[in-house]
Amino acid sequence: MMADSDASFDKLAGKAKETLGKVTGDKETETEGKLQNLEGKIAEKVDDVKDTVQGVVNRLKGDEE
Repeated sequence: MMADSDASFDKLAGKAKETLGKVTGDKETETEGKLQNLEGKIAEKVDDVKDTVQGVVNRLKGDEE
């Protein structure tokens, strides 16, 4: 799923920015990285909830997936 790869990218890029900010002493870059990483984690959780809800709806409708 494309959203999964976007979330994974945000997590990875965020972690890289955070680390770069720590190494260089750039608090702004470090904070940007933390926020981007968090955005990726939140997007993954939202996708998980969507998948769970879709699975429940499918079961209630009698659809098999």
